[in-house]
Amino acid sequence: MEMIRVSSSSQPSKVAGALTSLLRTHDEVQIQVIGAAALNQAMKAIAIARGYLAPGGNDIYCIPSFFDLTIDDQVVTSLRINVQIH
Repeated sequence: MEMIRVSSSSQPSKVAGALTSLLRTHDEVQIQVIGAAALNQAMKAIAIARGYLAPGGNDIYCIPSFFDLTIDDQVVTSLRINVQIH
């Protein structure tokens, strides 16, 4: 499964373009974020990507989950969003 990492400084339109491109070739794409600001950018990107895919009769579904990462010997909780096209 392909993964996109989104940060608080990611541009939603660019993430949406990448997400749309990946969804056209893969059944599922995973987005990983750490923090509220990154989640905000990711959700904007998902909404934009949905607009790109809707004219073709496609819709997307999101399944969120928590995932613990170890960064510099500290455990950080990230959010992973599995995005599927239907």
